[in-house]
Amino acid sequence: MRILPEILDSKEEIQEIRRDIHAYPELMFEEVRTAKVIADQLKAWGIEVHTGLGKTGVVGVIKGTLGAGKSIGLRADIDALPLAEHNVFSHASKNQGRMHACGHDGHTAMLLGAAKYLTNHREFKGTVNLIFQPAEEGGGGAREMMRDGLFEKFPCDAVFGLHNWPGMPAGHFGITPGPMMASSNEFKITVRGRGAHAALPHNGADPIIAASQLVGALQNIITRHKRPIDQAVLSITQFHGGFTSNVIPDEAWIAGTVRTFTVPVLDLIETRMRIIANSITAAFDCSAEVEFERNYPPLINHEKESAFATKVMQSLAGEQRVTANLEPTMGSEDFAFMLEKVPGCYVFLGNGDGDHRSMGHGLGPCNLHNPSYDFNDELIPIGINYWVNLSMAFLAD
Repeated sequence: MRILPEILDSKEEIQEIRRDIHAYPELMFEEVRTAKVIADQLKAWGIEVHTGLGKTGVVGVIKGTLGAGKSIGLRADIDALPLAEHNVFSHASKNQGRMHACGHDGHTAMLLGAAKYLTNHREFKGTVNLIFQPAEEGGGGAREMMRDGLFEKFPCDAVFGLHNWPGMPAGHFGITPGPMMASSNEFKITVRGRGAHAALPHNGADPIIAASQLVGALQNIITRHKRPIDQAVLSITQFHGGFTSNVIPDEAWIAGTVRTFTVPVLDLIETRMRIIANSITAAFDCSAEVEFERNYPPLINHEKESAFATKVMQSLAGEQRVTANLEPTMGSEDFAFMLEKVPGCYVFLGNGDGDHRSMGHGLGPCNLHNPSYDFNDELIPIGINYWVNLSMAFLAD
C-alpha cells in the first residue's frame, strides 16, 4: 500500500475528528453541529467554504495554483441513523437514539483529511470541490443539494463517491461499472371492502382475504412478468387489518419495497402491481388504492470514470486488492442522483470483519446499520490517499 508519509502523519488528527463526529451523531437535515465542525475545520486550513446547500450541506473549494483546468467533485455523506448504539467505548454516541452506524463519520473524516493535504499541495491545474452531503439515509440530500444549485455553483467534470464495506477485507477496494446499487422504492396498497360480523361474512366484502391474495400474486411479477435476467426484488414487509376477533374490517393494507437496477424494469413492476391490485380486489368485491413512491434511482457507474478510478485504486493498493467487477448490491444510495447529472463512479472500501473495534464494543456484528458497528480507523490514511491520488490524476489527465 503506497501511502504518502504526510498522510500517515495526519492519521491521529483525522481520527480524533472522526471520533468526535461519531460521538455526536445527527439525523438527516439536522446535521448542524456536524456541518459546523466540517466548515470550521476547512476554514482553519484556509479553504473556501460554502454552507447551506441542501439545508445542512457544506462545499469546500480548492483551486490549484497552476491556473484554470478541469474540476472534480468528491462527495462524503455526513448524517447518522435513528439507532441506539450498543457500544460503550469512549467515542460512543452521546445523542440518545442516534448513531453513526453506517460509517458516514469515517467518510467525512477521510474527505477532510484529503482536503488538508490538497490545500497544502495546490501545485495542480483546476479545482477540487469537496461535497459534504446531508441526509443520505432516506432524505435524498444529494437531490436537495442539486436543487440548491450544487453543480451550477460548483461545476464538476466528474464526481466520485466512496463507502466503507464490512465483510470486505480492510483496505481492499471494489467497483462495478454500470449498475452497482439498486433503486429504492416504497409501496402501500390499501384494500377497501365492506365490514361485517365475523360470523356473517356473506354480508360484507372481506378486505383481509383480498389483501392476502395480493401477497402471493404480486410475486408473480418477479417470476412471470419480468425477464429472468433482469434482477429485481419485491418484498412485502407490512400487513395491517382489523382491530378485534369478531369483526371483518372495512379495510386492510400491505406495504413494502421494490428494488431494481434499471428504470424500465421498475416501470414494468409498478404497472403490473397496479393492474394486479385492481383486478384481484375487484374479484373479491373490494377496491384497491396503490401508492408507489420512487425514492432513489439505481446507482449506475459510468464506464470511463470507473476505469479511471480502478487504475487509481490499483496504483494505490495493488491489483490483488481491487475487485474490478464486484457483485452489485440491492442496497441503495442517493449518490445515484449525482451520477444522473454528472459522470462519475462510486466505490467500496473494505472495512474488515470487526476485529478493529475498541474494547467496549457491542456483542453484535460490525455490519452496516447495526448497533455494534464502528468505522475502521485504519482506513483513514487509505481513503485520504485514494482521494488525493484520484484528484491529482484526474486534474493532470
